[in-house]
Amino acid sequence: MKSAVTEVPEQVRKPGRPRSEQAEQAIIDATLELFAERGVEGVCVEAVAARAGVGKATIYRRWSSKEDLLIAALGSLKSPLPEPRGESVRDDLVLLLEAMVRDASDPRYMRQFAMLHGEASQYPRVLARYTQTVVEPRREVIRSVLRRGIASGELRADLDIEIAMLALTGAVISRGKHNPGPPAPEFASSIVHELMHGFAARA
Repeated sequence: MKSAVTEVPEQVRKPGRPRSEQAEQAIIDATLELFAERGVEGVCVEAVAARAGVGKATIYRRWSSKEDLLIAALGSLKSPLPEPRGESVRDDLVLLLEAMVRDASDPRYMRQFAMLHGEASQYPRVLARYTQTVVEPRREVIRSVLRRGIASGELRADLDIEIAMLALTGAVISRGKHNPGPPAPEFASSIVHELMHGFAARA
């Protein structure tokens, strides 16, 4: 008679995020809350750990300093930019600006953005690092689309890429800063349409 073989069922992962991801999100949320309440000065690892319900070691395993943590938390408020399709400069610019408009329409993002710039005189290094690590890579995506447009003849050969990039992004930021509430669905395409008149190659 064969002995019965006891099969051990595979361990089934419980639904939801892994614990490490949950801890990381709790840390990011706690950092943003403290920044909103107390500014840069109020963000310290001890306070973040207490609010997030984690040990300080958990934070330091992910971020080596308070500055790194704060920049990561502020950067998390921005949605990832979509990958330009490379078929039409106009369509790619609209695609990118639509993502930016969604961010700028989030009151939490605009409050944090205003606070960070308001404290720039006291913490210039934090703002400089945020600009370098979060803002500049996003700007470079737009610059790359503009450069491609010049190369393909869709845009003027003498277009000032830096001014064009600032005109596009500045329109989004200005609207979010001064006009709370959701924008019109066609807002991003309207920005691109109007500015392309000045950017376009002349026959």
